[in-house]
Amino acid sequence: MTYPFDPIGIIRSPFTDKFGIPRQPRLVDAAEGSLRLLPPYDRDEAFAGLDGFSHVWLVFVFHADCLDAGWRPTVRPPRLGGREKVGVFASRAPYRPNPIGISAVRHHGLRRDRDGLALCLSGIDLLDGTPVLDIKPYVPYADRIDDASDGFATAPPNLVKVRFSPGAERQITAADPSGKLRLRLLIEQVIAQDPRPGYMDRYPERRAFGLRLYDLDVSWERADDGFVVTGVGPTPSGAS
Repeated sequence: MTYPFDPIGIIRSPFTDKFGIPRQPRLVDAAEGSLRLLPPYDRDEAFAGLDGFSHVWLVFVFHADCLDAGWRPTVRPPRLGGREKVGVFASRAPYRPNPIGISAVRHHGLRRDRDGLALCLSGIDLLDGTPVLDIKPYVPYADRIDDASDGFATAPPNLVKVRFSPGAERQITAADPSGKLRLRLLIEQVIAQDPRPGYMDRYPERRAFGLRLYDLDVSWERADDGFVVTGVGPTPSGAS
């Protein structure tokens, strides 16, 4: 039996590349975006009453490189350093029998503009262009389980100290002069999560890294006291 689903909307996100996306929602509260609703779901009345809830569950599709990749019975979670295997159903890995994910994020209400209706979001962990299948309100009395056990995911990741070179500070100001994108804070929070693969401790000689946010390439280096952001500039034309 098959069950076809149509997306109700598409995520607009600062994460334009998979590398650097937070591994869970709400770890980077400066990650702001929106869910752009598609017709016929772009109707204000479909959201009546949602303003009483602070957070929503998004049911989405892992669409990038996952739809045709097939599923894997075991995976190597980043929380285990990419070394130990667990069953796919004991993980949130994207390579699943059905590449569907869930994400609990804060919503900030609806915005209607010339492009249509959008639900404004923060704390997102989703790639730009992600199809969303459904929205459900987060209900604390039912969704929060105080005595739940947490398996191998025992605590949030330790944060790494991040500082900025003078040149990077100037580039951020040039790229986000109004501060609307909260670009400096976004970069700091993303890199503080240490987005590098868990196995990078096998390559101590590698010190330089990069990721993409919006249409910007962000470069940083490993230092003795954490990470140093060294450059923030436009992605070269035609880069994938």
